[in-house]
Amino acid sequence: MAARSPGVSTWTGVPTCVGIGPTKTLAKLANKIAKNTPQLGGVCDLTSEEARREWLPLVALEDVWGIGRASQAKLGAFGCKTAADVAALDPKHARTTLTVVGERIIHELRGQACIDLEAVAPTRKGCAVTRSFCGRVDTLEMMQEAIAAHAARLGEKLRDHGLATDHVTVFFHTSPFDNGPSRSVSTTVDFPEASNDTLVLVRAAKWGARRIWKSGYLYAKAGLMTVDIVPLENSQRALIGALDRDKSGRLMEALDACNQKHGRGVVFPAAAGVARQRKAWTAKFEMRSPRYTTRLDEVPVVGQA
Repeated sequence: MAARSPGVSTWTGVPTCVGIGPTKTLAKLANKIAKNTPQLGGVCDLTSEEARREWLPLVALEDVWGIGRASQAKLGAFGCKTAADVAALDPKHARTTLTVVGERIIHELRGQACIDLEAVAPTRKGCAVTRSFCGRVDTLEMMQEAIAAHAARLGEKLRDHGLATDHVTVFFHTSPFDNGPSRSVSTTVDFPEASNDTLVLVRAAKWGARRIWKSGYLYAKAGLMTVDIVPLENSQRALIGALDRDKSGRLMEALDACNQKHGRGVVFPAAAGVARQRKAWTAKFEMRSPRYTTRLDEVPVVGQA
């Protein structure tokens, strides 16, 4: 065992624990032990068999990563009460009851890695921006503003990962808890070529909203979704009317730079409406935790004695 470095706690005030193990399951288990055992100084190392023999009998089933309530009941039928009991099971016999996932957990608890470590995060396959409105939207103008704002956020997400899409699915629906008529609709809008340009996404999203709009309903939620997204540089170009990607890239880079420096939403498409007109369809934040680290007006104030 090692003593905890004072760096993170001293510099940020955030308590930190470290778990070390030859497998993902053991590393997460070691982290759990470090958090609940103050005498370890915040660090637990389960690399050696000796350390595992010492600590696994003290770990309950529910603290093992990958063992849920259903698996706990099945393991209880085998007489298992601790992580050490699970590690002692016959993997082949356990597979018949716990499937291949249970067999992997047993091998992982024994120090045999079965779950690959992802040095590079896998490329995401889809992206979505959805929000419930704080009120109800009953006009096409308001809905298009909401959808345009979602499209701007979708563009930010795609650019963050260097990805692009050649279509968006627009949807909106009423609330099942309202007394009025209900409606749920969606449509997919395709582009000539993949893009992550906010202006392209906004135009497509507004057109889709206009296509499926119907008055007489109080809409409670709207959003945009896209799947089969691809790296922008590897995407196929349009044969006719291809977008000037150099010009588009410089504009989007400037847009993102402004919002990163001054705060998200400082620069946004006019189609999303000016700030004083956006209140009806903004998202609900009543249950959001205070943002102590990023909003000065939400920092708690200690009253004077």
